[in-house]
Amino acid sequence: MPWHQSPVTARLTAVAAVTSSCLALTACSAGNADSAPADPHGQLAHLRIAAPGSSAGYSRARFGTGWVDTDHNHCDTRNDILARDLTNLRRRGQCTVTAGTLHDRYTGKTLTFRRGSASALVQIDHIYPLHRMWVMGAAQWSLAQREKAANDRRNLLAVDGSANEAKGDQGPAEWMPQREERCGYATRYITVATAYRLPITTADKTALGRMLATC
Repeated sequence: MPWHQSPVTARLTAVAAVTSSCLALTACSAGNADSAPADPHGQLAHLRIAAPGSSAGYSRARFGTGWVDTDHNHCDTRNDILARDLTNLRRRGQCTVTAGTLHDRYTGKTLTFRRGSASALVQIDHIYPLHRMWVMGAAQWSLAQREKAANDRRNLLAVDGSANEAKGDQGPAEWMPQREERCGYATRYITVATAYRLPITTADKTALGRMLATC
């Protein structure tokens, strides 16, 4: 801490820096659904450590049949995320995003999205992967709780499709985005783990701590 800063000033500065980086990751809009935690370091310290359980019984359908309208705005979650994360938007009707530009936070690429021709180019990633949720405790949840988690805006990001496929079901210890976005990625991962009381592995905790150090 600089000698001229009071502890309170230093604390506010640190929180502002973390929040700014987190918002950069997801182009957050106002509201709790996209808000960043005030203290990801403290949240990380309180996350339970556990080894992954069995994959038995897992399928994507265990988290619902697809994108739903969990916030009752009459648009499905996929279109909500595209509208949040893309610029230069074009729509068909109230909800359907037909075109836009993605400044991808995982790779740094700028991608053009056009519905019907770019589904593989731009995909929606679950930052805390659904399979990982399953093996870390979601297998014991109700279908309604799993569907809510699968459509939680805090855990969703429009990204480069090839990066999403490379990430797959891996956690922070096995995969991370470009260095400039690691703070935001780690913060979001911790947010979701905290919100759903999901444990993390020892290796993931170490990796998340290192990523938070870039904030």
